[in-house]
Amino acid sequence: MSNRVSKRGTRTFYLLGRVIAGMALVMLLSAACVQPPWFATWYAAPQNYNIIFPGVTVPPLAISNQSVRQIVHTSHGGSLIRVKLSNLFGTTPVTFAEARIARSTGNGGIDPATDRTLRFGGKGTVTLASGEERWSDPVYLQVPTHSDLAISLYVPLNTPVVTTHTIGMQTNYLSPGNQAGATVMGNATATTVYFWLSEVDASTADASDSVTEQEAHPYKVVVAFGDSITDGYGSTSSANRRWPNDLDNRVQAAADDLGRASVVNAAIAGNRWIYDGVGPAGVTRFAHDVAGVSGATHVLILLGINDIGIGELIPQQNVSADQIIAAMQATIAQAKASGIKIYLATITPYNGASYYDAAGEMKREAVNAFVRSANGADGVLDFDQVVRDPSNPTALLPTYDSGDHLHPNDVGYQAMANSIDLGALDD
Repeated sequence: MSNRVSKRGTRTFYLLGRVIAGMALVMLLSAACVQPPWFATWYAAPQNYNIIFPGVTVPPLAISNQSVRQIVHTSHGGSLIRVKLSNLFGTTPVTFAEARIARSTGNGGIDPATDRTLRFGGKGTVTLASGEERWSDPVYLQVPTHSDLAISLYVPLNTPVVTTHTIGMQTNYLSPGNQAGATVMGNATATTVYFWLSEVDASTADASDSVTEQEAHPYKVVVAFGDSITDGYGSTSSANRRWPNDLDNRVQAAADDLGRASVVNAAIAGNRWIYDGVGPAGVTRFAHDVAGVSGATHVLILLGINDIGIGELIPQQNVSADQIIAAMQATIAQAKASGIKIYLATITPYNGASYYDAAGEMKREAVNAFVRSANGADGVLDFDQVVRDPSNPTALLPTYDSGDHLHPNDVGYQAMANSIDLGALDD
């Protein structure tokens, strides 16, 4: 036998051994209910598809005998993956006859060598009752940091679409029939909505790790919480140019100093502190979308402009600066009770936006004065100062304006991310 053949055989045996060891780890974790130290690597806050801005209705949407392929951009990578499906706002059950995960190759395609079946309690089919959320079993899949994953669901029955994340800023795909395992789905149509998909977790547990060794590896999960400005509206679609993505790029580049860290986005475009509407009120959904995120250690909050603007448009939902401040104080208390470090951001300028007026501007300035004060939070992100026009402080700097005078563009979002002191995440 030649030396080359011998080495090739050794390498093949080693790789086979790694695969078998990984599969054994997953089986042991599932059978013994041992949970490795999961951390969220991607998140989309669930909302009710049918509820948008007050007074605006959307036509009913249903999916029947269709496959949905949804692309998620991970933060910190790992070797074990699990996926959370959500029927949180659904009023009827939803059945997924097949669910799969694979590395995305772009344009809706997947790498078949990485294709894995998602199982739930060992079964390849799962039905979620109304209001139910469920984690998949762990899947052994090497996922590098900043990977694109494709999660494919086959929905066989006529099912009303209720639980979504509507402003995804990412191209996803709908196709007829069961194409969950297709390398490229045929006759696919594009959508920017996420359907029934809430969270992707990772773990760096390896087949050689014991639970004790896993627990010895600390990690941080930073949750960005807010409205459309944090959801990335106005940024380039499918390019991951939201300010939390830009922050994540900085966090991963500083891994030697910060250690293992993940940044996920729990924003909902149109969200408010006080009133339910586009998503539950921020003060209410904190428990689910921050404290409920796997491994959450820090939260960065930019929220309040819709409370001000929508309140000026709809008198019965008008709120005062004091009410917004009280909601912030209540959320600070929730974060402290959960052991999560909390950083509040000043509300960015919006002169020229459709719902701007002088009364709203006075509220914004009063709320920002509170945020900049000794308010009990762990720190302040002064996004207002970063993106405002020095010659007109009530407006966005023109080079940062996406065009609607409310949402920054890619450059503006990058400036916001660059302004964050990474030392705040070192605790």
